[in-house]
Amino acid sequence: MSNELLAEYAADASRRGDPPDGAFSGSAGGAACGDLLRLSVAIEGGRIEAASFDAEGCASARAAAAATAELVEGMPVLDAARLGPEPIAEAVGGLTPIGRHAADLAADALHRALSAAASSGAALAAAPATGERVLVALSGGVDSAVAALRERERGADVVAVTLKLWADRRTDGTLSCCSPEAVLGARALAHSLALPHLTLDLTAEFRRAVVDPFLGGYAEGRTPNPCVACNGELRLDAMLALAERLGAATLATGHYARVADDGDGPLLAGAADAAKDQTYMLAGVRPATLARLRFPLAELEKPRVRELATAAGLAVASKRESQDLCFLAGEGKRSFLARHGGLRDSDGEVVDRTGRVLGRHRGHHHFTVGQRRGLGVGADRPLYVLATDAGSNSVTVGARDELATRRVRLRDATLHRPGARVDRVRLRYHAPSIDCSAPPLPAGAHERLEIALAEPAYGVAPGQTACLLSGDLVVGRGTITR
Repeated sequence: MSNELLAEYAADASRRGDPPDGAFSGSAGGAACGDLLRLSVAIEGGRIEAASFDAEGCASARAAAAATAELVEGMPVLDAARLGPEPIAEAVGGLTPIGRHAADLAADALHRALSAAASSGAALAAAPATGERVLVALSGGVDSAVAALRERERGADVVAVTLKLWADRRTDGTLSCCSPEAVLGARALAHSLALPHLTLDLTAEFRRAVVDPFLGGYAEGRTPNPCVACNGELRLDAMLALAERLGAATLATGHYARVADDGDGPLLAGAADAAKDQTYMLAGVRPATLARLRFPLAELEKPRVRELATAAGLAVASKRESQDLCFLAGEGKRSFLARHGGLRDSDGEVVDRTGRVLGRHRGHHHFTVGQRRGLGVGADRPLYVLATDAGSNSVTVGARDELATRRVRLRDATLHRPGARVDRVRLRYHAPSIDCSAPPLPAGAHERLEIALAEPAYGVAPGQTACLLSGDLVVGRGTITR
């Protein structure tokens, strides 16, 4: 460790000052450590044309900020996106264990500046002169890590991106795929693979397009499916827009799904691992988007994915999966609905179909059609939720056979192929598909659509997605309505 070099950088004010014109800035640090850094970068033609910094705190923090600004000035954006704490610490002659946090803060400030650039719509890099560049959605889990690994192994120039969608002190960010903690983990994973890493901040868009409709659905007595909306209306298209600004031809993800062409264009198809198949959650993705997607895990089963991760020495090889919605991670739905949607406990009646009162409940939004547990009603036979009514705050229950239906009404339906092609439907994630028929409507958007089932379905919940199939091809989808 060179104390002289550290002191030189700590005193270096050559790039200290206001951000350059048109620059993107990121800050890190704060009251906990007493150090606060700001890095700003101006980007032109895929390079960082100018960089500046400001710093408050110890000499190590000032030195790390000055060294980082010097390192990245003139550097291609994608090279800067590979920069972690280690080269920053080396640039100042090394840091003691106590001073190491300064390099971490400087790297974090730099990557927040790059995130601001990635989220701005600005062009960040031209397409490579030779070969193919691929943007890989990296969540920090084993599936996306192996997807990135397979893309790199086939010779693609891989750039990793992680979405920041939700930040909430009441949720457990370590269990979420899109929290600030997930961003840090994914960045470290990308750098361990020598990949450039960018963060795309969509927190405002996610709240508007996904969380608010989720809250509104429960308030109105429905059971919404936010993941279908997120994939179909926000995440993938936003990352593809970033791919264009990075000169990347395609976006690869760790989803278990395939893209198949039936002669009329690309459609989703089932993955090799039926137990992990995610086509239901991708049912809202438009064919035009599918045409630019890659699913490197399409032909793999989950145990093989973990084997590949272990063989590559990836730290996430045995990382467990979260089963929560990303914005509910570690927090119960009851608490979330109360805090963010104002849906607090409110006494209401549990009734049967004749209107006879069987008991009381604490709010219609705690129940979904088909639910059996937690009804709080004693009976000589199992009871299930048949319906909820937001207006009267009532929950109707009955026997399982009263749930049965052979007709399912959909709203806001989209057919990628004519309705005559529809022969099966999946009404819940991981539920078995059911033989069905749809009206002979043309491909396109339809405000209303009704499908006829070949056998009864139980617990068909308003607000959930109906994934319309032709064999194992996804040819449409709609939202179940009453």
